[in-house]
Amino acid sequence: MSTYILGISAFYHDSAAALIKDGKIIAAAQEERFTRKKHDFNFPVNAVNYCLKEAGISIKDINYVGFYDKPFVKFERILYTYLTFAPFGFSSFIKAIPLWLKDKLFMKSFIQDTLQYEGEILFTEHHESHAASAFYPSPFEKSAILTLDGVGEWATASYGLGEGNKIDIKAEIRFPHSLGLLYSAFTYYAGFRVNSGEYKLMGLAPYGEAKLVDIIKKELVDIKEDGSIKLNLKYFDYCAGLKMVNDKFCKLFGQPARKPESPITQFYMDVAKSIQDVTEEIMLKMANHLYEETKVDNLCLAGGVALNCVGNGKILRQSKFKNIWIQPAAGDAGGALGVALFIWYRYLNNERKVDNKNDSQHGSYLGPSYDDNYLSRFVGKVNAVYEKVDNNILPKKIAELINAQKVIGLVQGRMEFGPRALGARSIIGDARSREMQEIINLKTKFRESFRPFAPTVLAEKASEYFEINQESPYMLLVAPVKEDKILAESKNTDKKGIEKLKIKRSDIPAVTHIDYSARVQTVSRETNPVYYNIIEEFYKLTGCPVIINTSFNIRGEPIVCTPEDAYRCFMCTNMDYLVIENYVFDKEKQPNKDKYKKDDISTVLD
Repeated sequence: MSTYILGISAFYHDSAAALIKDGKIIAAAQEERFTRKKHDFNFPVNAVNYCLKEAGISIKDINYVGFYDKPFVKFERILYTYLTFAPFGFSSFIKAIPLWLKDKLFMKSFIQDTLQYEGEILFTEHHESHAASAFYPSPFEKSAILTLDGVGEWATASYGLGEGNKIDIKAEIRFPHSLGLLYSAFTYYAGFRVNSGEYKLMGLAPYGEAKLVDIIKKELVDIKEDGSIKLNLKYFDYCAGLKMVNDKFCKLFGQPARKPESPITQFYMDVAKSIQDVTEEIMLKMANHLYEETKVDNLCLAGGVALNCVGNGKILRQSKFKNIWIQPAAGDAGGALGVALFIWYRYLNNERKVDNKNDSQHGSYLGPSYDDNYLSRFVGKVNAVYEKVDNNILPKKIAELINAQKVIGLVQGRMEFGPRALGARSIIGDARSREMQEIINLKTKFRESFRPFAPTVLAEKASEYFEINQESPYMLLVAPVKEDKILAESKNTDKKGIEKLKIKRSDIPAVTHIDYSARVQTVSRETNPVYYNIIEEFYKLTGCPVIINTSFNIRGEPIVCTPEDAYRCFMCTNMDYLVIENYVFDKEKQPNKDKYKKDDISTVLD
């Protein structure tokens, strides 16, 4: 009899479900992809149902359900914090407590009632889930483990050692001192949404100068040589208030918090650069200390801060670790996978077998896919005009469209698990085009023009274009563009801020950020043959093995999941072509184009 374990994360942000069978990852998905509510925190009923359907089982076949943290311990921290700061924070307290008393505090009975599940339910600590999600799928028999986020129960960062099927957490930093919350405070201050806009802050940083680093390190955070930190809480409001920072924080920097959607001035660019530099310093010091503690060559990373791919890249280049593996769903969504794996290896004490070359996450292509029967019904439902292309010539056709400067929505195979599009739900284009970054940002995704795009490169060609010595299949490492690909004249400029976007910086300008870096995704034929073949055909056609890859969504929406989601997004934007499996849709040939309104994308086809 097989053993099925269902992992769940919920009620904070990025709720998700994951299913493993006898230790093998079968399915995993975020709830947002089904509800179309970005970062949906509600209990992941739809994601659970998908996982069961993918495995061909019912809830009665599940042997164990795991939840990714311990609600009672988290409630203890919240209650203790409010009591410590009382009477401040009463308005926040009366908003939070009813949610806990309704569902969160009684998670076991809630899961039983919601899923109609009668089996065993187990709980791990939050950072145990992160650690398990990082180490167990990795290709390492033995590895150091570093987890970094806002806060779990009490821990905000932890480190330890994984070996075989065991994980040993050796030390942690505890709330309210948190690198994740420090970065989120500056996300809020710069006018972006907490738990959503941190990657915008990271993307904005290269436009600024690190003028505020000294103030940050003198007044806000005390950084020890081992990377441990202590925050000056008089400047922050997150312990008991409804905001991340208070008036003292704003007075310290001489500017109010930026209003969302207002123009981004040079000051807030400098803010972004300053906190990014401080974050990288802390991450690197933590990694160096961990290496000295463990003396192993491998490092596994998870937690929301592990999505800071610039910091990850610095660890790869400047720490003593030789190999790094980062959980693709590094945030709370990955906790669902972590708790399931923790139950299999630690609670049930099963042997762990490692492929020293490949991880066990299957490229993170763990979500739904759609067969030809589904697609034939779909095109009839939306009355779409399409061309069905033979699979053997499809990659070449797509490569020709990219070369013709077309913007293409690509839906191929199983959806990605995690926040990055990896070629299964992607928008792709020509990385050689100087104009393509602005075209896709403003006319297709309707988002800020400063946002950089990632390159996807054939794995064997990556070192020819980027300063990187290992594969990066999950787009979680930033690397410098090779010097011989950079245009020397681009460095001789007096342009500031957003004006830097107008400079052609390299042979692949659409994916070269203004600091001459790129968030690299390497692709291999083994993990995604269709996507690999597209880029290989583009390479044969142009001599360039690099294309643009950005997530298939518009600003404010989750990445698309279904063909319906993809067609709606395609029709409401200025994409030129949509390719779903081997169905090719030309925008100019689609009927009823006026039905799809860019300002009302969510209503179409509902």
